[in-house]
Amino acid sequence: MEDKTMHGIGRRIQKCREDAKMTQEQLAEKVGISWNYLGAIERETKTPKLETLIKIVNALGVSADDVLLDVIDVGLKARCTKLEERIRNLPEKEQKKVLRIIDVLIEEAEK
Repeated sequence: MEDKTMHGIGRRIQKCREDAKMTQEQLAEKVGISWNYLGAIERETKTPKLETLIKIVNALGVSADDVLLDVIDVGLKARCTKLEERIRNLPEKEQKKVLRIIDVLIEEAEK
């Protein structure tokens, strides 16, 4: 991917694919592309057309936000929301640990 604004999409597609326990071959077949092309998208050496990106997102059963978090301006808000959801799903003891760590990181960043 030559356009820097697209960096991160391939990595996110790969993560979503792995989370879905799919191989490149399985996803490529569902989308109707070659696994070589999917591999190039994941390595970020090729940029998918919008139509292909939509097919990938639908085949993975994820939201576009999951794939575009790193490239859209509101991505940070969406990422914060996803992190909040993940923290909420932890047991209370683990939630407190994570929140203490985040507090320390924020305090350091504000110095």
